[in-house]
Amino acid sequence: MARRTKEDALATRQRLLDAAEHVFLAHGVAGTSLNDIAQAAGTTRGAIYWHFHDKADLFNAMMDRAILPLQTALTHVESAQGADPLPALRAAMQLALHRTVHDARTRRVFEVATHKVEYVDSLCAVRSRHLHVRGLWLDRMRLVLLRSARVRGLRLAMPAATAAQGLQALLDGLIQNWLLDPEAFDLEACGTRAMDAYLIGLGLPHEAGPRLATGRNTR
Repeated sequence: MARRTKEDALATRQRLLDAAEHVFLAHGVAGTSLNDIAQAAGTTRGAIYWHFHDKADLFNAMMDRAILPLQTALTHVESAQGADPLPALRAAMQLALHRTVHDARTRRVFEVATHKVEYVDSLCAVRSRHLHVRGLWLDRMRLVLLRSARVRGLRLAMPAATAAQGLQALLDGLIQNWLLDPEAFDLEACGTRAMDAYLIGLGLPHEAGPRLATGRNTR
């Protein structure tokens, strides 16, 4: 009986997260009430408070469920000890592009997070989470670019922190613009070419070629 109760609770939580994805997408985060989500999930507002503190907590749980594969990919980047970590980072970024195009859940939550959320007072926790996740990506990118340059015996064309900001903005901008008009361009193909061109500009081609400059980059 206890196991069944636990399974029922988990199923209810998943229904609430599923409903939140669709209602947030249709009406925006600020324009959606917890009652709206409860009705869409076929449950009660009390069930929401059983699983989540408030709407921001529900939103963040919805995001976490969708981006877990991307977080796992980042873990693989960190585990590339001793070798050039750039291929692992590139694969993680390609995974983000691929899942945006081909995974309906990832696409929905990215569209909600990009175009359907307002950082009003009641959603401060959502903004904090956004900044935290962005900070994690920036930090990983900076470390990977710096370490890749050292492994290859190259000097980056700009400080690693600046290069990471540009790379993150490129990835984020590609996804945001594609979500506005998915027919405008091929996100995976265009995104991969744009990322590779950016890395070449930094002095880090995808396939390590002749050294462009020597010296250790400590920036």
